[in-house]
Amino acid sequence: MKKILVTGAMGQIGSELVDQLRHTYGASNVIATDIKSGGQSTEGPYETLDVTDGERFHEFAKKYQVDTIMHLAALLSAKAENNPKFAWDLNMGGLVNALEVARDLNTQFFTPSSIGSFGPSTPKDQTPQDTLQRPTTMYGVNKVAGELLCDYYYHRFGLDTRGVRFPGLISYVTLPGGGTTDYAVDIYYEAVKQQSYTSFIAEGTYMDMMYMPDALNAIIKLMETDPAKLKHRNAFNITAMSAAPEDFEKAIQAHIPEFKLYYDVDPARQRIAESWPNGIDPTAAKEEWGFKAEYDLAAMTKDMLEKVRNK
Repeated sequence: MKKILVTGAMGQIGSELVDQLRHTYGASNVIATDIKSGGQSTEGPYETLDVTDGERFHEFAKKYQVDTIMHLAALLSAKAENNPKFAWDLNMGGLVNALEVARDLNTQFFTPSSIGSFGPSTPKDQTPQDTLQRPTTMYGVNKVAGELLCDYYYHRFGLDTRGVRFPGLISYVTLPGGGTTDYAVDIYYEAVKQQSYTSFIAEGTYMDMMYMPDALNAIIKLMETDPAKLKHRNAFNITAMSAAPEDFEKAIQAHIPEFKLYYDVDPARQRIAESWPNGIDPTAAKEEWGFKAEYDLAAMTKDMLEKVRNK
């Protein structure tokens, strides 16, 4: 990777990924784009881009002579359920445009999938890399279709497509943007502010989670891997921990003993959460490109609380 265009650069992942990429590859070599006007915290090129506008997408990629596209622009799970038609148009229309630009300019290509690509008929525990995927949400349908589409562009056109299935991502930098796992970010802010939190996900609901530094490192490590080592191309299972709300409660109480967790379950998001695995198997990512998470729940909690207090 020498010249990288990032879509969705002001989102939860993009806002931190752009900074890390610019630190690694140089500020001028990372072109941040988003539908929102504005820029990044670090110096570097920024363009306003609606990814459903294929011509403008191509124009920017060609202008900056990029060799890598990281396509992050998407509508997340809970918001996608509220507006499924818009979710399809943005998530799939934007992805097709991104793949076409990458094919025309012969770039490397990354886009994330999600544990949302699994459904209620998927094996719940140690969910395999290759398994049944029948999601019951628009977001999940988009992600499965996206995985297949990226595989198609690899096999049909030889495009160097790569991707991971992200679990719930936890970060102190950018607030969540409408995902089912958002409680795992909110809980730390409320622990610091009010020493209590009311979870919209029910007790005993396990989902995979990951601290953002591990997620960013995974993207870069995958993209830097020799393609000859990759048996899979897209949607590698990756995870750092499988946790339920009460696990976060206990981890926080190790630092804030008076912290209390309450529940007011949101039926819509609970249904989504229950359709996902309890925990996935990341063996393929470990074997093919050396994936390794550095943060477990305890280490992440310690760092999150420190960072949120500083904010």
